[in-house]
Amino acid sequence: MNIGEASAATGVSAKMIRHYEQTGLIRPALRSGAGYRVYGDGDVHDLRFIRRARDLGFSTAQMGQLMKLWRDRSRASSDVKAVALAHIVELEAKMRALQEMTRALRHLAEHCHGDARPHCPIIEDLSAAGATPADEGRKALGKGFEVLR
Repeated sequence: MNIGEASAATGVSAKMIRHYEQTGLIRPALRSGAGYRVYGDGDVHDLRFIRRARDLGFSTAQMGQLMKLWRDRSRASSDVKAVALAHIVELEAKMRALQEMTRALRHLAEHCHGDARPHCPIIEDLSAAGATPADEGRKALGKGFEVLR
């Protein structure tokens, strides 16, 4: 099948398939005589594995670890569990950071009159030079926040 068909069969966009191939997460696709990528059942299976891992929020590096473990039939399940548990710790930290950001924004919204007057604590907080609790939440989220968008 071609890249469009592989994309439709797996839910992974053609752009991401090319990216995963370029970064080495998946093996380079075979090429047709005309140079088009050709995907087989094994490639589709790999892409479905990646899609599920991505849906669970694993990073590309973690997906690489999991793919390597998946292919290693002599793997220890404890190695797989260690990757999952480390990811759970990261997700829980992100949840706490999001909750703190939500609390900070809720507090600001509760103190905004929401009327025709220009005074607004939300705008004042956003324009303040100092760090706020929401800033701390964003710092705790770091790059992982992109996963949650």
